Amino acid sequence: MKIALISPNPANLQAMAAVLAGIDHQVVTVEGGKTKMRSIAEQDAPDLMLVEGMCCDVGELAQVEHVCTHHPRTAVVLLCPTHTPDFLIGAMRAGVREVLPSPAPADALTAMAGRIGAKVLGPQRGGTGKVLAFVGSKGGSGTTFLAANVSHQLAERSSVLLVDLNLQFGDALGLLHDGPPASTLVDVARSITRLDSTLLAASAVAVSPTLAILAAPEDPAQAVDVRPDHVETILDLAVRHYDFVVLDMPRVIDTLSIRALDRAHRIFLVLQQALPSLRNAKQMLAAFDALGYPGDRTELVVNRFDKGGTIGAQELRAALGSRAMRTVPNAYPDVSASIDQGMAVSRTAKSSAVSRTIGEMAEALRPRPVETRSLLDRLLKRA
Repeated sequence: MKIALISPNPANLQAMAAVLAGIDHQVVTVEGGKTKMRSIAEQDAPDLMLVEGMCCDVGELAQVEHVCTHHPRTAVVLLCPTHTPDFLIGAMRAGVREVLPSPAPADALTAMAGRIGAKVLGPQRGGTGKVLAFVGSKGGSGTTFLAANVSHQLAERSSVLLVDLNLQFGDALGLLHDGPPASTLVDVARSITRLDSTLLAASAVAVSPTLAILAAPEDPAQAVDVRPDHVETILDLAVRHYDFVVLDMPRVIDTLSIRALDRAHRIFLVLQQALPSLRNAKQMLAAFDALGYPGDRTELVVNRFDKGGTIGAQELRAALGSRAMRTVPNAYPDVSASIDQGMAVSRTAKSSAVSRTIGEMAEALRPRPVETRSLLDRLLKRA
């Protein structure tokens, strides 16, 4: 892979070049700042461009956006000593793939180059499991309920790991299991160097023989111990041992959530029929577009849908575009009873419209069996 490094710091340039060249990448170094980006993109057409020296000013991203727009085959990664949430969102909208700390540690550079290289060169990952991400447009949308109950329905015929990435106040476990977890996502992160399938299985709570939950930490302060590279390592392993890995995502766009969403085969954006939820959903979809996620990778899920609501399905489609959309009916008593009992709604209210709808979602996600017919069957069909 061809990599261009741009930095005003000669020492950092030399250090980064040594790391990347050492893993068989072709590296071009340029001493300077962001103003060098256009000329480098036009002259060298690198697969990856690392730019160091950006600050927290969103207004500085015009150069970045120009390169990302006019040279879409070049992945741009920024190296920043500090950045604000507004700068991170602005960088994503400009087309930046990742934002790394500056100076960047050697392991972070190597891992980032591997991720970008996988997109450029297109190698297949070893795992075959599907990653499904559930993201809420607003607090109280019912995202965790849907993630947990879709996981439960999928586990009827597949192996499923539900990962609670709401690191500060995650409660996915409580919707399907009574009692605290023996281990959490933080414990796995702290043992990441010796993580294998046995440790992962032992750290997750077995709700059933085919459904396990990797719970969020019970102490919100421990959330800082989970890094983006930890999440990627966990997902790399999980997809090799589970048919489905379901992510209950936080309602925030940061480096950790982007790393998780990058792995998702399907992203379910959960919203309700209310203007604040609709407004946030539009912003979230814009962020997905900025991250380069194809439109057919995202499905809108309108929870607690009321056909007589002020904002109907037609208005939602007009506001949010042509993405696939599914509605989950409003059945508050059934959902409330399920949550209070810590059991899946398919167990507490099997005939509920909510249970049936979630079952349909799960069925649509399962791979279709390959049809095999005998020669006689095919001849009879033709006749």
